[in-house]
Amino acid sequence: MTRVGRAKERGETQGFMKVLVDRETHLILGAALLCIEGDEIVHSLLDLMAAGVSYKVMERAMHIHPTVSELLPTLLGQLRPLGSTA
Repeated sequence: MTRVGRAKERGETQGFMKVLVDRETHLILGAALLCIEGDEIVHSLLDLMAAGVSYKVMERAMHIHPTVSELLPTLLGQLRPLGSTA
């Protein structure tokens, strides 16, 4: 959370976001959000899940700054297969 403008602004940089995505379909399977405003962020992910669309929709999105959800496109752009060190 140290990379999130709103978290830094509020001095609440402890926490993390983790998203699980199906490797083949690119659909979001679930997420763990232990951070400031995680209860608000989760709605962005739930919308993608309900719509049945690829995480890449969010990856290409531009979020306003400073918000906590602005890290989602960056987070999704850094997804790596489980067990991968790349």
